[in-house]
Amino acid sequence: MESMDDLNGGIVMRGTGVIDEVLAENGRRNEALRVRYEPLKGRGCHGERVRVAPREWNDGTAYIPAAMKRDKGYKRIRTEAEWVKLRCRYDFEYWAAKCVTIKDKTTGADIAFVPNAPQRRVLAALEEDRLAGKPLRMIILKARQWGGSTLVQLYMAWIQITQKENWNSLICAHVKDTAATIRGMFTKMLDRYPEAYWDGEATPAFRPFERTLNTRVIQGRGCKVTLGSSENQDAVRGNDYSMAHLSEVAFWKDTAQSSPGEFIRAVCGGINSTPLTMIVLESTANGIGNYFHKEWLRAKKGESDKRGVFVPWYEIEIYRKEVKDARALWESLDEYERGLWERGLTLEMIQWYHDKRAEYQSAEQMHAEYPTTDEEAFIATEHCVFNPEEVERMRADCNEAFEKGELAGEAVTGEMSMEGLRWAGSPLGGMKIWSHPERARGERRYVVGVDVGGRSITSDWSVIVVIDRCGGDDGATAEVVAQWRGHCDHDILAWKAVQAGRYWGNALVVFESNTFESENIEGDPGLYILSQVKRYYPNIYHRRSDEGSGKRIGFHTNRATKSMIINGMIARVRERGYIERDEGALNELLTYQVKNNGSYGAQDGCHDDMLMARAIALHVASGMPAAGNDGNETRYYSKFW
Repeated sequence: MESMDDLNGGIVMRGTGVIDEVLAENGRRNEALRVRYEPLKGRGCHGERVRVAPREWNDGTAYIPAAMKRDKGYKRIRTEAEWVKLRCRYDFEYWAAKCVTIKDKTTGADIAFVPNAPQRRVLAALEEDRLAGKPLRMIILKARQWGGSTLVQLYMAWIQITQKENWNSLICAHVKDTAATIRGMFTKMLDRYPEAYWDGEATPAFRPFERTLNTRVIQGRGCKVTLGSSENQDAVRGNDYSMAHLSEVAFWKDTAQSSPGEFIRAVCGGINSTPLTMIVLESTANGIGNYFHKEWLRAKKGESDKRGVFVPWYEIEIYRKEVKDARALWESLDEYERGLWERGLTLEMIQWYHDKRAEYQSAEQMHAEYPTTDEEAFIATEHCVFNPEEVERMRADCNEAFEKGELAGEAVTGEMSMEGLRWAGSPLGGMKIWSHPERARGERRYVVGVDVGGRSITSDWSVIVVIDRCGGDDGATAEVVAQWRGHCDHDILAWKAVQAGRYWGNALVVFESNTFESENIEGDPGLYILSQVKRYYPNIYHRRSDEGSGKRIGFHTNRATKSMIINGMIARVRERGYIERDEGALNELLTYQVKNNGSYGAQDGCHDDMLMARAIALHVASGMPAAGNDGNETRYYSKFW
C-alpha cells in the first residue's frame, strides 16, 4: 500500500504486513472504548434499565433503573420535581449529573459530576452490592489522577441525601490539610444543589455541628460528616458512624502507640454489617508488608470482607496520546511495551506510556508511579536486593500453616524443657507448622535457624525457622516447614530453639550470635545462655574463632558474612532453590534494600527477621553432608569467620 490515514487517531504510516494487522486491531480496540455514556438519558449506565417514552417531565427518551419503575410512587408522578426526586433515589449517575457541581481539576471551572471510566467501574461494584442488599465494603488500589476519592465521597453523600437520614459518615485522610479540600467540595455541592429537587426539611447546606471543629451536618437530613486525619486519630474516635472512607491508608504512620490496623478496627468495629453501611479503604501503594498491602492481599485472595478494586494507569482517559508514526512506534517498543499490546492496550495508550517513561531513569521507577498491575503498584525495585518478579513466583507455594501452637516440655527453660516434649496446638501460639517431622530419611534432614530480636513488642522480632533439606517433590529442595515468631527473653528463646531442634529429629540449631556475644544486651548474660543450652543439646552450630583455632558458638553476622549469606539468598530466589511457605517472609524479601552507603537492610518501617533466619539456616545447610548418612549428632563448622 502507498499510505494509510487511520480514522482512529490520525495514524499515518507506509508499509504492509504486520503493521496493517496492528492498525486494524488498534481500530477495533479504539472502537470498543467508544462507549456512549449519557447519565441524564441513562445510556451506558449501570444496572438493569428500562426504556421510557418522553413525557412533560421527561425530556426525551430515557433509560431508567427498573427498580424505579417498580416503585409504587412511579405512577403517581405529576411534576418534573417528583420525577427527578424519585429517579435520584434510584440512580446515582443521574443524581450526580443533575444535582452535583464540582470543581474540574484541569480547568478549575465548576462542572456537573459525570463519572469517568475508572469511577464507573468502582461505582458498578458498589451498586452491585447495594442492590443485592449487602453491606458496602471495598479496598481500592489506585493509580494517580482519576478521582477515586471524589467518587467514594459523593457516593456516601448520595446515600445521606437520597437514601438515609441521620446516617453519619467519617472521611479520614492521610493529612489534616486534605480535610479542608473535602469540606470545600461538600460546601460547593450543597450550596449549588437545586432546591426544587431537595428532599429535606431545611434547605441544603453544610453546617458546623454544635461548634465542633471537625464535624459538619448536612442540613435537612440530620447526617453528620466527620472530617479527620490519621495524624489526629483521637479526634474521630468514639463517634457513631454508619459509613467510613479511609484515604491513603498506605501512608498512615505505624508506631508502637498507634497502628493503622488498630485505628481502623476501633473506628469501623462499631459499623454494623447491614445494607447501606459502607467502609472503603483506598490508597496508592507505599511498599510491601504494611497494613494496606496485607489487606489488599486478603481481598485479592477472597479472605476479606472487602472487594478489591485496582485501577491501572491505562484505564484513565488522560493517559493517551495521538500516534503520528505507527511504524516508528511499533519498531521502538521493547519487550515490556509489546506486552502492553498483548494485554489489549491501544497504540494511543502505549504512545503515552512510551513517551512518559523517558522522564524516568529506570523502567522500575515508571512501574511504581504508573503501575500496569497491582504487583507493580506495590513493588518499587530501584533499591530492592531481590528481583520482585522472582520473589512473586515463589508466592504460589505459600499457604496458611495447617497448625498453630507451641512446643511444650516439662518446663519452659532448662533440662526439663526437653523432657516430655510435645506439640500443643493453639490459635494463639507463636509457632506455625506446615509439616511435622519425618524421620524416614535419617538425621541431618532438618536445620533450625534463629534470628534474635528483642523482648518488648516495640523491638525487632525473634524468629526460629525450621528448614527441611529433603523437601519438595524431588526430595532435595530445601523447604520451610515451621516458624516461630515473637518476643520473649533471650534465655526462653534459646530453649525454644533447641526444643524445635529436638522435635525435628535432633536438627542442627544455628543461632545468630551477635546479640548473645554483646556484653550485656537488655540484661542477658551473653554467651552464658548458649553455653547452658549446649550442655543439654550439643547439636549447635559453631564457627572457627578469630585466631584461626578452636571454635565459637553460633553464626556471627558482620559486613562480610552478611554479604555472603544475602548473595546466597539472591541465587536461591532466582533459581527457586528453596520453597517458601510464609507470605510474610516474601514481603520481607521485597522490602529488603541496598542502602545509600552500600549496606543491606530493611526498608524503613519494615523488618528482615524472617529473611535473616532463613539466610543463615540455608547457608549452613548448603555446607552440610548429605542428609541420611550416619545418625551421629555432629557439630558443623564454617570456614568463614
